[in-house]
Amino acid sequence: MSAPTIELRNVTKRFGSVIALQSVNIEVNPGEVHCLLGDNGAGKSTLIKILSGVHRPTDGEIFVEGRGVRFRSPRDAQDLGIATVYQDLGMIPMMSIARNFFLGREPRRRRLLWQRLDLDMANTVARRAMADVGIDIRDPTQAVGTLSGGERQTVAIARAIHFGAKVIILDEPTSALGVHQAAMVLKFVVEARLRGLSVIFISHNINHAYPVGDVFTFLDRGQPRGTFRKKDISRDEVIEIMSGGEDLRAVEAEIERMLAQARSSEAAH
Repeated sequence: MSAPTIELRNVTKRFGSVIALQSVNIEVNPGEVHCLLGDNGAGKSTLIKILSGVHRPTDGEIFVEGRGVRFRSPRDAQDLGIATVYQDLGMIPMMSIARNFFLGREPRRRRLLWQRLDLDMANTVARRAMADVGIDIRDPTQAVGTLSGGERQTVAIARAIHFGAKVIILDEPTSALGVHQAAMVLKFVVEARLRGLSVIFISHNINHAYPVGDVFTFLDRGQPRGTFRKKDISRDEVIEIMSGGEDLRAVEAEIERMLAQARSSEAAH
């Protein structure tokens, strides 16, 4: 078998005395959607920043295609084919779809000693690249801010695929979307998977993660709570872990005990 596209081994991240992540192990294979699930404060954002080269782990190792790596900056991660699509997408609303598609990598046309942006090529390539993944944009010169949230997410995913990403990290890609727009994004997550890419899908919404996921890793306050392949865990079991079922039952039992004591006290009086 080939090595995982990306792998974390016993990764820990401390900020002073605060342990943001503790001994996290994750491996993501080609053509696989690995869902990273957890509530707010679970450590998902810290893990994204380690995977994308923003933070360095305090302890542990990162491997890309079987080779140990140390990211000094996000550029190092990008150069190894790791693309991160953040919630805010990093797009400029008043700039065109094509300009946002090439942001920082614009094609240039040389004339004598001068270079200038080749807008015609940018428009043509952006339209073709998005059509390749099934996105029919009306006009590549259209301001990206006029697109729906789901359409902007798909532009970001298409951009990552076009520029050769091997791993796409999606940070809560459906969190602010309606049902139709979320479905659009999930379709392109599957498209990336079918192209052999590795996808890390960060979410707290199991109804969006479970249909597309192959593997599920749970985080709780920086602690890993298990990794399961889809065949080994049902949607209901995922919901149980996500909702903190055991903790809720303990709270319910404590509340019932308190109410029973109150009723007994009232009866005694």
